[in-house]
Amino acid sequence: MKSPSLLAVYIAFSAALLLLRGEPPAAVAVKCDPSELRVCAGAIMWSTSPSTKCCEKLKEQEPCFCHYMNDPDLSGYIKSENAKKLKEQCGVSLPKICFEGSEGIRSLG
Repeated sequence: MKSPSLLAVYIAFSAALLLLRGEPPAAVAVKCDPSELRVCAGAIMWSTSPSTKCCEKLKEQEPCFCHYMNDPDLSGYIKSENAKKLKEQCGVSLPKICFEGSEGIRSLG
């Protein structure tokens, strides 16, 4: 029986490491910056239709939603009825549960 090539072993080992890390290979750290969502102001404030750019920014900032929900200055916008509509229109998910340090768990319901 022929032994596997070094390249095949390397690829298998690399794939196993990526699976153990739990991240996709091209994962990029997102800088949580709520000002990036300015392009969504009309949709959030007045329920206008979101632009393509707005939906792109929402998807980009999606990992930051828990952080934004726990910020007293931003949580009202994130939890608003218009934000719920926007979520559906753009196909993003607001987290149902977010952890807040020692305060426990907050849920959107």
